[in-house]
Amino acid sequence: MTDEISLDGRTLAGVANEEGGEVGADTVFHFEQNGERIYANYSGGTVVDGHLVGTFDGKQWDIRYAQINTESETATGHSIGDVELLDDGRIRVEDEWEWESKSGKGESVHEEVDQ
Repeated sequence: MTDEISLDGRTLAGVANEEGGEVGADTVFHFEQNGERIYANYSGGTVVDGHLVGTFDGKQWDIRYAQINTESETATGHSIGDVELLDDGRIRVEDEWEWESKSGKGESVHEEVDQ
């Protein structure tokens, strides 16, 4: 694992997502990191409550997520995201996701926000 990028204590929000995804600009992720393990709680927009768990090698995350939306529908999925440190010190993630509990897949972008 690299010392350059850590997700611990960072807050990210969705900045772009394809149709079929439920994460949007109002969805906020609060991350914790312990070694290569990452965790986040998230909510906002159509997501009422979401949780993710995965690994992060300093360049890429591999996560599983479970969430409930405003229609009281639960959903689970998997994603692989390329994590980069922007010039201003914020984190940006370009993510390829796929639902596991229903059909659909796509790409999304998340960026660190001030909280």
